[in-house]
Amino acid sequence: MNIKKLDYLIKLTYDKTYKGYVADVVNLYGCMSQGKTKKEALENAEKAIKAYMEAITKQNKSTQFTSRAVDIPFLY
Repeated sequence: MNIKKLDYLIKLTYDKTYKGYVADVVNLYGCMSQGKTKKEALENAEKAIKAYMEAITKQNKSTQFTSRAVDIPFLY
C-alpha cells in the first residue's frame, strides 16, 4: 500500500461552554473534532481525518485525492 502524507489546515477555536477546543479541518467540509487541550483536539482531528478519508473511499472505489498548493495573498 502506498501511503502519502498530506497537509491540512486545522482551525482551533476555544469553546467556553465545552471548556475545550474545537478543531475544524478547513480542507475537508464537515470534518471536525474537539478536545480539552489543543494537543488532544489536534490528535482527535487526525483520527477524524482518517475516518473521513476511509468513509469517502468506501463510498466510491474510484475516488482519488490530489494535493496542490495555492498562493493566496493576505489582505491587511
